[in-house]
Amino acid sequence: MELIYILIGIAVGLVAGFSFLNSQLQKERKIAQEEIERVREETLGQVETLRKEALILAKEEVLEERKSLEEELQRKRKELQNFESRILRREEMLERKLEQVEKTENLLRRRQEELEKEKEVVESIKAREVEELSRIANLSWEEARQELLERVEKTLDYEVGVKIKEAEERAKREAGKMAQEVVAQTIQRYAADFTVENTVSVVNLPNDEMKGRIIGREGRNIRTFEMITGVDLIIDDTPEAVLISSFDPIRREVARLALEKLIVDGRIHPARIEELVDKAKLQVEEKIIQEGEQALFDAGVKNVNSELVKLLGKLYFRTSYGQNVLQHSKEVAYFASLMASELGVDTTLAKRAGLLHDIGKALDHEVEGPHAKIGAELASRYGEKKEVVHAIEAHHGEVEAQTVEAVLVQAADAISASRPGARRESLESYIKRLEKLEKIADGFEGVEKSYAIQAGREIRIMVKPDRIDDARAAKLAYDIARKIEKELEYPGQIKITVIRETRTVEYAK
Repeated sequence: MELIYILIGIAVGLVAGFSFLNSQLQKERKIAQEEIERVREETLGQVETLRKEALILAKEEVLEERKSLEEELQRKRKELQNFESRILRREEMLERKLEQVEKTENLLRRRQEELEKEKEVVESIKAREVEELSRIANLSWEEARQELLERVEKTLDYEVGVKIKEAEERAKREAGKMAQEVVAQTIQRYAADFTVENTVSVVNLPNDEMKGRIIGREGRNIRTFEMITGVDLIIDDTPEAVLISSFDPIRREVARLALEKLIVDGRIHPARIEELVDKAKLQVEEKIIQEGEQALFDAGVKNVNSELVKLLGKLYFRTSYGQNVLQHSKEVAYFASLMASELGVDTTLAKRAGLLHDIGKALDHEVEGPHAKIGAELASRYGEKKEVVHAIEAHHGEVEAQTVEAVLVQAADAISASRPGARRESLESYIKRLEKLEKIADGFEGVEKSYAIQAGREIRIMVKPDRIDDARAAKLAYDIARKIEKELEYPGQIKITVIRETRTVEYAK
């Protein structure tokens, strides 16, 4: 009889609990519905207010525009563009608020569905317990004992599962600690200075008289030099020195070598400038091959295709956030091999993949796509193993890493990039802006070459004289200026200079 009373008490408790839970569910549903209505009303009120404000602002702008004179057409156009951008931002803000309201409604709807499902589960549990109580009431002592043993066994299974999960979590923590120790030891074993990339080179002069010879009669020498090399020569009051300014380090190096040869030679005129610039370009190409071979020697990597050696040498003249890409590649190779040795995996493979992981940056300004994918295609084309190709492709997480070496290259890349002083955000954004400036100009028909100079404050555009006449040159400058205003963000103003030059050559025999 006591057992029956106990069971009856349990049943009563369950029924009372279910009633309490059902009431709570009803309260939560009502609160959720009230919250939805309140948020919707507030949002609609804000939307209406913002729309009225936008209309008022629009009317004020229109009245101001009508008062302006015809000669201020350019200023009107710019103000109208600014106004339109503000309206677009306001509309985007309203759209975001509406999206938030929709998300809230969806969340509350899902919550309501979950509560309905929970209610169904509670109902099913209640039905099962009622059936169980009915069944237990008719069990014998032996049957009740067997039932108890089965329930104890289920409880023990749950506790064993909990213990297994705790063991797995403990193993993960220990593995993470071990990984941190490996990375820390790797960083401690590496010591290297870091340098800051500049966009200006200084060429010393034997005397200040040389400045006049570099400028030439009516500036013809300096114009020829700047047009051919694509750099900006800064000749100021600095005694016995000329500054070469360019965001492209290869152009700057070619210009530096050519100018030094001109100073030594002493014959400074347009034809001699062209000749020595061509020689400087060949010298820089040799420098690229030397740097690639030296990087392979320093890293201890052998049997690399000659085309990959050239591409690797080009990284000597590339920077990423102010960090020299070739130096970064050698660091990644070293870090990856150190971690591979700590973990007992293939150090040669890790080192090779680390050295070549950014090879795609040598061509990412010429080929569309992420540099990891470009690098993987290059490595595959020039005979690298599939493990190396995979590590290159996966080093930025665009492809899931399938090997330990690929994961090590990812970690080494992050270590090299994040160590103190390794990178500088401002230089990279500055270079990207100048590259974008030249790309905009090069996209117009009839443009032969363009150069961004004066730290991006001026762009000089050489056009094909047989395709662009004087009238079209003026129209081209106007069109480029408008496109730069539309697509590029920049401080101050940018000067667009279109140069149309016709050369006639004849030989006396």
